[in-house]
Amino acid sequence: MMAWLGFFYHPFWAVSTALLAAVVRLQMRNRWNPQACAVRLTGKTAIVTGANTGIGKFIALDFARRGARVILACRSEARGTAALNEIREKTGNLDVHLRLVDLSSMDSVRAFAERILKEEKALHILVNNAGVSGLPRNITKDGFEESFATNHLGPFLLTNLLLDLMKSSSPSRIVSVSSVNHKRDVTANSVHPGIVMTEVLRHYSFWVRWIFNLIGFFFFKSPEAGAVSTIYCAVAEELEGVTGKYVDSDCSLTLPIPLARDAALAVKDFEFCERLTSKL
Repeated sequence: MMAWLGFFYHPFWAVSTALLAAVVRLQMRNRWNPQACAVRLTGKTAIVTGANTGIGKFIALDFARRGARVILACRSEARGTAALNEIREKTGNLDVHLRLVDLSSMDSVRAFAERILKEEKALHILVNNAGVSGLPRNITKDGFEESFATNHLGPFLLTNLLLDLMKSSSPSRIVSVSSVNHKRDVTANSVHPGIVMTEVLRHYSFWVRWIFNLIGFFFFKSPEAGAVSTIYCAVAEELEGVTGKYVDSDCSLTLPIPLARDAALAVKDFEFCERLTSKL
């Protein structure tokens, strides 16, 4: 037994793990570098949901550096304010603002959209980034499962409420990890950021988070690296006019699974979500 333990504690395994981690990290490099992209967003307005932490904060940071008017759509005022101050300080862009929204509440989404439509004359970029995982099963006051409401119905309703403003501001772009509608003059693409070290697992048990963080230290992307594919969809010149596509974590256009390409199912999903949200 001791001989077997000695075998697994051999330095060979530590060296092999380090080499494997290095190889994986090299393969995770994106083919598109946001720092090499000279696109400016001066005069453009962008909304990023879940912008107080993780991928969302780095997306908002990039937009602010490019000169955009950036609206951080966050649920927590305290964490949103901290992100707001950090982004302003790092970029020198004072045209960064916090607006509160709880995507699990359709009333909150409607109130947020109503304020945007009242205050903003244009909207050029909408990034549906906010999402949750591992929440205890809970039903919202609207009667929806909380994760479903936050990850799907909230972004769906928000996108549709802001769609006319985005059409009048075209060319404009919607970038989302969930299903959204796309109309003439507005491009809408879905993006996979990769496996990223963020707070998305904060609702899981300690041991799940511990294992995830341990493995992630060697093999997963940082939030900054995970934000690259979303930024690519939002600002890259080569994606001007490209819509209805799926962008992988390395910023390459790829086909999603067959189920996601089922047009009839997409129509049913849209109509179903429209019925759910129109009742509220």
